[in-house]
Amino acid sequence: METFHRSPVTIFLMGVNIVAFLITDVLGGIGTENVLMKAGVMIVPDMIAKKEYYRLLTSIFLHYGMAHLGNNMLLLFVLGGYLERTMGAGRYLLLYLTGGIGANILSCLWDVRSGLWVESAGASGAVFAVMGGLCYVAVVDKGQLQGLTAKKMTLMAVLALYVGYTSQGVDNAAHVGGLVLGFCLAVLLYRKKPIVRGRAAGL
Repeated sequence: METFHRSPVTIFLMGVNIVAFLITDVLGGIGTENVLMKAGVMIVPDMIAKKEYYRLLTSIFLHYGMAHLGNNMLLLFVLGGYLERTMGAGRYLLLYLTGGIGANILSCLWDVRSGLWVESAGASGAVFAVMGGLCYVAVVDKGQLQGLTAKKMTLMAVLALYVGYTSQGVDNAAHVGGLVLGFCLAVLLYRKKPIVRGRAAGL
């Protein structure tokens, strides 16, 4: 219940992702052609030729199927709550959106470099930015963040990247980009709270 009361931005972001999935899934179910494409998935040729740069943002909230959505929302629910409570709602939202958009930009640059025009969508770039932010906060807080140590966060990041690189159909450029950008953004946005020490009352 702590996440619901103290992490409203995380819950809001999850809600937007779920509503977007339900809308596109229902529309797709009744035969609408290229629903996700029209809704704003990311593909480099369209963004360059038609100047549809809004796709860098809209694609963060679109997913290919229930499993894709579920995996990202589970990570967001677990990790997002930690970072929001530690960093504050406004800075956390800025890191999430900037990290997600930045991860998409790096993914586009990779597509241009490799010559592969792959349709891409999902919150994973932003979620990896959250993960990168948590890595920095855990380091700054001397290895301990509400039960998450720096070693645990590093291991989680490495395992997440490993799963991506050993799976098919995964935008690994966005994952790596999101992780690095999230760490760098946390350097700029996170302010460690001073430790308040108690003092015994005297007569």
